[in-house]
This record gives sequence, structure tokens and C-alpha cells, in this order.
Amino acid sequence: MVKIIQKKPQKRGLSLPKKMNRKAVVATNNAVFAIRPRAKSRKEDIFRISSLGLDWDIGAMVYGPKKGAITRGADGKKAGFFLLHGGNSDYKAVEPLAQVLAERFGYKVVSMTFPGRLYFPAKNRNWPGDTINEDGTARMPIWKRGEVITPDQYKLVREYSLADRYGVRTLARAKPGTLFHARMAAWPVAFDDAMIEACRRHFPQDDYSVYAHGHSTGGAFTAILSQRLPNMVGHTEVETAPIGTINQRKHGWSGSLGKIKGHDKGAEISKGGTAGLADPFTDLYLRTWRDRARYSGPEALGKEGPGALMRLPSLMEKILDGWKTERLAPQFKAEFLITHNIVPSLTKAARAAARRLGYAPAQTRALVERYLDYGRYLTGSDVKPVPPSLFVNSCYSRDNSEEAFREVILPMLAELRPAPKTHLIMLDASKHIYMEPDGDDLPLGMAPVAASLFNDAVRGGFFLDKSKR
Repeated sequence: MVKIIQKKPQKRGLSLPKKMNRKAVVATNNAVFAIRPRAKSRKEDIFRISSLGLDWDIGAMVYGPKKGAITRGADGKKAGFFLLHGGNSDYKAVEPLAQVLAERFGYKVVSMTFPGRLYFPAKNRNWPGDTINEDGTARMPIWKRGEVITPDQYKLVREYSLADRYGVRTLARAKPGTLFHARMAAWPVAFDDAMIEACRRHFPQDDYSVYAHGHSTGGAFTAILSQRLPNMVGHTEVETAPIGTINQRKHGWSGSLGKIKGHDKGAEISKGGTAGLADPFTDLYLRTWRDRARYSGPEALGKEGPGALMRLPSLMEKILDGWKTERLAPQFKAEFLITHNIVPSLTKAARAAARRLGYAPAQTRALVERYLDYGRYLTGSDVKPVPPSLFVNSCYSRDNSEEAFREVILPMLAELRPAPKTHLIMLDASKHIYMEPDGDDLPLGMAPVAASLFNDAVRGGFFLDKSKR
């Protein structure tokens, strides 16, 4: 399955698996580590953009081979990978995948941090303290170096309606007329602009084909990018979230608690539902240990069965101890309005930004449509088709079960015109946070295996064919 880089890409004979048992996963992992690592470069790129009248500082880490040519895909162009982390972190979260792609396979990789998530004051980019402080203040995004969102710009709200899934949720609600309020209304456009600019800086259109991966929350944004970046030719996704309208339907299908392999899902929510989420654009969700618990519980159930509850104290100790390290990451989230396609919140955010900028009615309507388009695929004869998608998931994922893909995600992608080519691979290993260790034999989780599968697909011609599969 793993191929040493060859002088010319192979365009024939590609055979991607549909499932891999643990033995095959471990064997592929070992084969990747058997490839002699090449010296790689690793350089942070911080750049500033202006979106909706505000400046935004964006951080990305750029990886690539120090010597020798960058690997080319089956289309003959240099292959670049654009990575986005999930809803809890920054570019450091997907570094295991980025490093394997650069060191073992010779690709150039750009891993971008969501706007506001990079802790500029520290060289190691680790956030200090916790997300919620005893004095009633909270950790705030840093959208621009030197800018501080002060406590008088928000109030903390405790939310209980989704307690079965999240536990008690703590939200920092922006007050009208504050800088925090303006930023919370405008960041969707900044995110869109930042992705385009990062790729423009590092993947020139004439030289590179871009393959995008968004982990979890990040997947809804690589879906947005797929129709806006001319040289993005494929999705290479691991444990991803689909675009908002599809993700909305997936959560409605699986119920408020999600779906784990071998166990029944909860009651289905209506097609228009958002798994109970109706967050206004003003609300910044402050994550806690509860967010690791809502994954660790279902994953233990999937791997061990109901008996996992018999060692609940041990599970909780691991969760609480893990939070001491996990809180070094940003651990706040504003993206629900896009990932769950919360139309009222998208509309109100656009109108708030338009009011601040003094837009005329026609400009306001255009901005509202732009925001609504972030939750859905663009349609029409003049838009870029959705490119081919390769999906790699863990069999033990709560959010990305095989049933969710077979019954909701893939059928909805097939309804697009033209329908993109898709392929799903389920791995009998790892979990939603796929880059974390899964036993001694998978020290980087399924990141090396995913990189190997991506390499096979890029060099084997999977992304050349835009037809449905």
C-alpha cells in the first residue's frame, strides 16, 4: 500500500481499500515509518488581512522537504496539502499529519490556524491558565496582535438545553457596540479570506494542485474552500465534518447524542434541526473537560461495550488529567453557526456587520447571501464543481460512523450536480482525535496511515476523475 516516491506518478492500477482491520492499519503504519525520512523545513508564517473593515492576524505553519523536488501528483503539478485543525485547537493539532506528509512523502504542507486561535504572546503558542477563570472572566480570542478583548465586553452565560451531550455549556456573550461583538459578527468572512490568502502565498495556481484536509470542525471550512480556490482539486479528509447543510442533516439523523458503531442511535431530529444548537453569533463557546468526556465515553462504549461504565472512575481520571494538557490549546469555539448551518445566526451576523459598515440595503442583502453560502454548496453553471473526496474514518468515531456516511453524507453529496467522486475508508483503529496514540503500535494514531492513503490517491490518479463513484 505504501509507495516510495517515484520519479513519475502512477496513473493506473490504483486500488483504495474500503475497510482496514487493525492488523492492516499497523502494517501500513510500520511501512510508513520504514521510509527514510527526508530533512524538512518548518516555518511559521504570520500574515495580516483586512476583512469587513477590520484587520486580522493569521498564523500558519509551513512544512516541506529541505532538499529535492516537491512530490507531484498524477496531474503533473506539485502537490500541496492545506490543513485545518478541529474546533478545539490550532495548527499544532494536525502537526503529526503534516510532518509525515513532508518527511516521508515529500509534500509541501500549509497548516493554518483559525482566526483568533493563535496565542501570539508565547513563542510556543501555548495558552496560559484555563478557559474559565474563578474571577468570572474567560479566555478570549486574539484576532489581532496586541488587541485585548476585555471582560466588560461580554457576560458569561450557562446553558443547559444540551446537557445530555455537552454537560453544562459556558458561553461568553458579546455585548452590542463592543469590539468583541464586531469581531464575532465579522470572523466568517475573515476565515474565508484567510484560507484563500494562505493558499495564494504558498501554492501558486500555475504550479500547485491543492488537496485540503479539515479535521472535525475544520472540514466544514475546507468544504467552503473547495469551490472558491481554483487549484483545489481534492478533499483528503480524516474524521471530518461536512459542509453545514449536510452536517446539520447528519446530526438530525443521529439524534442529539450521536451514533457509535454497534449501538442504536437516539431519536431522529427533524430535517431542519441542528441537533439542538441554536447559538447566536454573539456566543463564544468555552470548552472544558466535558468536551473530552463527550468523545471518550462513546469511544469506550464502541471499543469495550457497556462494560466500559464499570470503570467510570478510571475514565474520568484520565479525562480530568488530560485536560491539564489540553487547555494549553485555545479550547474556545464560535463556528457552530457555520458547521451546523444556523441560518438565523448567519443572517444576524451579516446584518450586524453591514450596520457597522453603513451598508446600503443592496450591499446588506449581498452580504447576507455570502454568509448563507458558507453553510451550503454553491450551485449554478458558473460555479466550480465540488472536487473528488477521499474520506478516512475510525470505526469508533461518534460523529463519523460508517452508517452516518452511508445513510446521510454520501447520499447528499451524490445529489449535487455534478456529483463529486467519493470514496470512504473505515479503519478498525484510533478515534475522532485521530493523531493521538492508539496503543504502542500506533504512536501517532492513524495520521501515518492517512498520509499513506492520501499519497496513494494523489499519485495514483484518484483526483483526476471528477465523476461520481
